[in-house]
Amino acid sequence: MKDGYLDFANSPMGAKLINALGLPKPLPLERYSEGQPVIKGSVLVGGGGEPQLLEALAGVFSRIGAQSLAHDKLPQWVSVANKAGLTTGRWGGNGKPGEKVKALVFDATGLEDSTQSDALYWFFHDAARSLLPCGRVVILGRPPEECKSHRKATVQRSLEGMTRSLGKELKKGSISQLVYVSEGAEGNIESTLRFLLSPRAAYVSAQVIRIGQPVGQLVTPADWNKPFAGKKVLVTGASRGIGAAIAEVFARDGAHVICLDVPQAQEGLNEVAKKLGGTALALDIGSAEAPQKLVDAAKADGGWDVVVHNAGITRDKTVANMKEQIWLLVVNVNLSTQERINEALVNSGAIKSGGRIVCVSSISGIAGNMGQTNYAVSKAGVIGMVESTAPIFAEKGITINAVAPGFIETQMTAAIPFAIREGGRRMNSMSQGGQPVDVAEAIAWFAHPASSGLTANVIRVCGQSLIGA
Repeated sequence: MKDGYLDFANSPMGAKLINALGLPKPLPLERYSEGQPVIKGSVLVGGGGEPQLLEALAGVFSRIGAQSLAHDKLPQWVSVANKAGLTTGRWGGNGKPGEKVKALVFDATGLEDSTQSDALYWFFHDAARSLLPCGRVVILGRPPEECKSHRKATVQRSLEGMTRSLGKELKKGSISQLVYVSEGAEGNIESTLRFLLSPRAAYVSAQVIRIGQPVGQLVTPADWNKPFAGKKVLVTGASRGIGAAIAEVFARDGAHVICLDVPQAQEGLNEVAKKLGGTALALDIGSAEAPQKLVDAAKADGGWDVVVHNAGITRDKTVANMKEQIWLLVVNVNLSTQERINEALVNSGAIKSGGRIVCVSSISGIAGNMGQTNYAVSKAGVIGMVESTAPIFAEKGITINAVAPGFIETQMTAAIPFAIREGGRRMNSMSQGGQPVDVAEAIAWFAHPASSGLTANVIRVCGQSLIGA
C-alpha cells in the first residue's frame, strides 16, 4: 500500500511544513537492486582493547570491494587492511572529523572490562555525524554467555544497549546491529556482513545476531549474486503479499521455487509460479495428511534445500469473546502444522543435509497484541520451536531461524483502520512501514548457503518498532 505521508514529507512543500511543525520526516529507504555492489561508500573501522576480528573483517571487505578508513584510535587497521590488499587510509585527525562514510564497523571483541567502554564513546562520538543517509552501523562482540571472565561478559552484554540506542539516534534511514561471534567462528561472518552492510537490510535495525560454529559444512557460493543456483526452495503462503515477495527474491537469486498455498488460492498461486519459472503446489498445510504429502513431493523432487514457513492466518477476538475452534484453528495453522512438517521433512531426509528452515513469527509473538491472544501464542510458539529444535536439527546439518515482521505494507495492513495503521507506520525508528521485500531479504540471508553459522536466531524486521523494543 502506498504511504502518502512518506511521499508528502519528501516533497518540497511537505518538507517545509513538516519541519515547521516538528513532525517525523521519514526518509525513503535504499533497497537492493539486482547486481548492485554490497555497499556504496567507505567503511570507517574502529575497535577497543585488542580487537580479534580485524583480519576477518579485512578479508570480507576485500572480497566485497569495500573502501575502508581507520579511526585514529585504531591505527593498526591500516597495516591489517593493506596486508589484505585493501586501499585504506586514516579518517580525520587533530580533533576534526573526516569524510562522510556509509558504514561504521566497531570491533568490540577486545573489550575485557566495563572501564574500556570509553572506546565506544570516542568512536561513535567522533563519527556519528559523519554517517551518510541510510547508513550502516555494525558492532561485533563475543557472546556474553561464552565469555570466560564475568567482567568480559558484563561489558559484552552492555553492547546491546549501545546498539539499540544508536538505532534510535541515527535517524535518516540508518540502522544499527550487534553481531556476537563465537570464538573460532570468525570465518562464518561473511554472509551476515554482506547482508547488514547492504540495502537488503533496509528495515532491520537494533537486532542482536549470534554467529556460531557452522552447522554442517561452511559453503562459499560460486556466485554471491546467485547463491541459490541449483537449489530447490519451498515457500508456503506464496500466492500473494509477503509469500510472493519471498518467492521472488529466491527466484531472483537463482533458486527453483516451489510455491505452496491453499487450493482456494490456486489462481494467484499459478500466476506467481509461472512468473518465476517455479512450481505451484496447492495444499492445505493444516490437514493431517499434509506432512506426508510434502515428504512425498520433496523426495520426488530429489529433496529440498530450503523450507520457508510463511503461511499463517489471523482470527482476532479478545480471549473472553473467542470461540474454542478459532483458537485451535490459528494455533494449528501457524504453529502445530510447522512442527509436524519440520519433523516429517527432517526425519525422512526430505530436507537435504546443509538445508535451511526459516520460519515467520511476528512482533505480536514478542510483545503481544490486544485481540490476538491466539495469534500471539502461535507466533511466540514459533520462536520457542526455533530455539528448541535448533540443536536437534543441527545433528542433521540443518539450521533453523525465524524472522518477526512488524508493520509491513500488505493487503492485510491496508484493511486496518486509518488511525491504527498510521500508528503502526510511525511508531518505529524509520517512521514508516516496511515492504514485503524487506522480510524476504532477511529470510534469504538466513537461508544462504554461507549462513551455516546462523541457527536459533530470531530477528525482527520492524524498523526498530517501539512495540516490543
